[in-house]
Amino acid sequence: MKNKHYEPPFTVDTADVITPDLLEPIEYAYKSKRSIDIKITQPEYTSVCPMTGLPDNGTIIIEYRPDAHLVELKSLKYYLMQYRNVGMFYEHVVNKILDDLVLVIKPLYMKVTGEFTPRGGISSVGSAEYIKP
Repeated sequence: MKNKHYEPPFTVDTADVITPDLLEPIEYAYKSKRSIDIKITQPEYTSVCPMTGLPDNGTIIIEYRPDAHLVELKSLKYYLMQYRNVGMFYEHVVNKILDDLVLVIKPLYMKVTGEFTPRGGISSVGSAEYIKP
């Protein structure tokens, strides 16, 4: 029996459709007064497996210490919605989100964690971290 490569019957986008332009920085009004640690949880993250096109679900956790800017939450929601039809491995997802957020808000510290729903009995958690030099 010949092993065939499965082609999903629908379009799976590549990461180049994701743009950080949707992310909106807003001023952190207490920059000169004190630090703050922020934790954002998005429990409804979706993308697709780049191998099969099947849906991937999980929770994205963003922890950061801002410098001069915060990320506006509605813009973050729309940014994350771009991943919905994109085929990406988990490790790429957390690194791409981290890179785009660092580019836009320039935090002092940021960590992005993806806690992905188990597939085939295996769960996966990946984190990527940035510390301003």
